[in-house]
Amino acid sequence: MGPVSDAVVSTLGDSILVELGLHAGFELSTKIANDLLIDKSIKRVIPVHSKRLETTGIKVLLITLKYKHTVEDAALGFYRSSVHKDSSLFATVKDYFSVEKGWFSPYLFASGRRPIIPRTIKPDIIFCHGPFLSGDYRVGETLLAESASTITFCDAPPPLPEVAPEKKPFSLSLPKLSNVFDRSRTPSPEPAVTLLPPPPVPRRMVILVVGLKPHRKLWTTSARPHESVINYILLNGCPAIVVPVKVGAPVVAWDGLTLEQLWKVELPDEDVERSTSGKFEGIVDVLFEYLDLCVDWERVTLSEGLGNGENLNTKGMLKDALALLVAAGIMSGASKEVQKETDKERGGIAMWRIP
Repeated sequence: MGPVSDAVVSTLGDSILVELGLHAGFELSTKIANDLLIDKSIKRVIPVHSKRLETTGIKVLLITLKYKHTVEDAALGFYRSSVHKDSSLFATVKDYFSVEKGWFSPYLFASGRRPIIPRTIKPDIIFCHGPFLSGDYRVGETLLAESASTITFCDAPPPLPEVAPEKKPFSLSLPKLSNVFDRSRTPSPEPAVTLLPPPPVPRRMVILVVGLKPHRKLWTTSARPHESVINYILLNGCPAIVVPVKVGAPVVAWDGLTLEQLWKVELPDEDVERSTSGKFEGIVDVLFEYLDLCVDWERVTLSEGLGNGENLNTKGMLKDALALLVAAGIMSGASKEVQKETDKERGGIAMWRIP
């Protein structure tokens, strides 16, 4: 049996509508930021203090995701990294009252998928395998297209060719009157089951820093009948990372740390490889360890100035890219625009699977 997300749905009518709101400080087109990894190879230190990672503006996208399925429980999974001294997934009494890990839940709840996250666990990454909506792909692709910069580890798939509908010649067939009296009516054939189209191959995943806000100040107004209406906030200092993923990668996933928690993390000093506390490196290690399970390493390409030689350390480069993303998220706390327009408890690092 294939992944849950492939077996579940034929949500006919899934689509999205996008309205662009505040977008001061954003360029008209998305820029490739792979050259930040070149800076690391030259200086031997990841440029986490680069001016390009400072957030000076935000972009607000009001996205309406339409769906047709009935409300049901989301198929969630929970990942706890092995980098912790206590690798147990179960929470202590102190963590029992923590609700930050569910900061991304409104995305699922508003689209008819109840996210049930037990208080008794303390995951690093929460991921969802279904129910799958084709609108999930559209949301991920939209956020990628609207990001200020990207670090890509794979080529975009070619556009699907448009197939013209087959025209059948008109014909009228009337039964003979003798056949009506000679025999009874032939029973109608059983209707054939309509097969769902196969999932798009190859697949990718986009990882980015995003903030969520309700449509009209209350989350109940974002969950309309068969519609999810949410404001998505992108930061121009945070690059989006695109990686190729295997079949079975989750529909969406998110890191349990909120923006508020990221802003409290100490960055390493310039020209220093590690921070004093080691928390920054721990966050990067957790993200990389999880993505290592999802990425299809055989399809990784680095065509934007980094070459494609066999001796390239692609895993090391992805880890460096994640360090840049986490550093940009931490530095975004210094932006007055971010502090004003985002809900620090409803933002963090999220991932969407896309074609």
